[in-house]
Amino acid sequence: MTLHQRLRTLDGARLRGIQRGIEKEGLRVAPDGTLAHTPHPVALGSALTHPHITTDFSESQLELVTGVHDRVDDCINELTTIHRVVLQSLSEECMWAASMPGRLPADADIPIGHYGTSNVGQAKRVYRQGLSHRYGSRMQTISGIHYNWSFPGASSADYFGLIRNFRRHSFLLLVLFGASPAVTSAFAAGQPHGLDTLSDATLYLPYATSLRMGRLGYQSDAQSALCVSYNDLEGYANSLHEALTVPYPAYEAIGIRDEQGGYRQLATSLLQIENEFYSTIRPKRVIRSGERPLHALRERGVEYVEVRCMDLNPFLDVGIDTHTARVLDVFLTHALLSDSPPDSPEEIRTLQANHLLAASRGREPGLMLQRDGQPVGLREWGLALLDEGMAVAEALDQAQGGDGYQAAWIQARRDFLSPDTLPSARVLEAIRTQHAGRFDAFGLACSQDVKQSLLAQPLSAAEQDQWRAQAQASLSEQAQIEAADTLDFETFRQRYVDPAGLTVA
Repeated sequence: MTLHQRLRTLDGARLRGIQRGIEKEGLRVAPDGTLAHTPHPVALGSALTHPHITTDFSESQLELVTGVHDRVDDCINELTTIHRVVLQSLSEECMWAASMPGRLPADADIPIGHYGTSNVGQAKRVYRQGLSHRYGSRMQTISGIHYNWSFPGASSADYFGLIRNFRRHSFLLLVLFGASPAVTSAFAAGQPHGLDTLSDATLYLPYATSLRMGRLGYQSDAQSALCVSYNDLEGYANSLHEALTVPYPAYEAIGIRDEQGGYRQLATSLLQIENEFYSTIRPKRVIRSGERPLHALRERGVEYVEVRCMDLNPFLDVGIDTHTARVLDVFLTHALLSDSPPDSPEEIRTLQANHLLAASRGREPGLMLQRDGQPVGLREWGLALLDEGMAVAEALDQAQGGDGYQAAWIQARRDFLSPDTLPSARVLEAIRTQHAGRFDAFGLACSQDVKQSLLAQPLSAAEQDQWRAQAQASLSEQAQIEAADTLDFETFRQRYVDPAGLTVA
């Protein structure tokens, strides 16, 4: 059955039932743009238990989490509200608006997140200490947008078909929405980066779209040995199971604990926990209390996908807008409904090479990718996908009313054909012309603009009361979790990493 035939047979209610949620990371920075060293603000509640405001790797790295929405506008509006709540609590600090960090201290001085004294809280911190030992803290300060997406009635097999197509075509998202073509020179210090010099403080690549998604970003030499297949749930689960349970020599050398008895990491396997697996998209399921994510997938199947390749757009108040979300909806629906042949180890290697090319050279005229063993122009392939996606945009508008999806998709095609208008090109132009070639100055100016824009529309007194109550409730919940603990942490850790917790009885 073709894409058009599948669209014709779809009930409009299923297209209206698409749901999405957003997780948005961002560093807290001081007025001069340096990383904030203050604790997570008490006014924002508990980073362990607050449903909408938490931290990622660093104590200074906020993560804002929306609920699940069946309307794009509602999702972006909620993210905007959460942003206002945060900014009103930051005093002179602001949230860094770009994906790549600005001026960072030495790795040892980047504060790792604190989550209290409970076993769950300690495990979150020890996991992050493991990330620091394995990859360095600088890499962990890179921030992005995660777009969580579900389609009514989709099976695990449907979602894995979507994931295979997503991985084949995600170069298009890097070109359209990549916004990290430059970094501070200090960020890349001591690493073989292959970047050009823009100024004494900034490195870049002239046609880069997303250094965050390239070799300097979330990459792992250890994980590159993983050849994870997305052909079905069983194969995917088995690949992760091995990475979560088999000791990895380099991480065995780090050890679980140091000479003083402090913890270095949760486990010595290639992955400490499932979230350590770096992928542009993941199959996900909401987990139960104490449950491992892999167990949830094996027992109850895939519930949604998590798109992880989206940069923060520093020109937007919350890093993403309704246009971007609608393009993602069309892209993901197209990936779900299009034929999706099985992947192979050879194709997986090819897709990784295509991904890195799109990240480092995606706006380069005439850039060639590989498809089915043959060279193909990125422009030619991207235009074919954009032309195919128009039918999806039309179907979504027909189901939901209006022309928002078609307008977004037409704009995306227009942007694709005009590389100088893309976010990555605009970032470079602004750094060059407005900030003397300094990425850190550009990032700080965008961050301050965002704060001023969002605080110009303050929350009402009732809204502020509601958020204060939610913050207080999260602190009380953390205290209850800490009071209820009966196990010592080492016993808790051993039980949590026990391979038995990954399988279904």
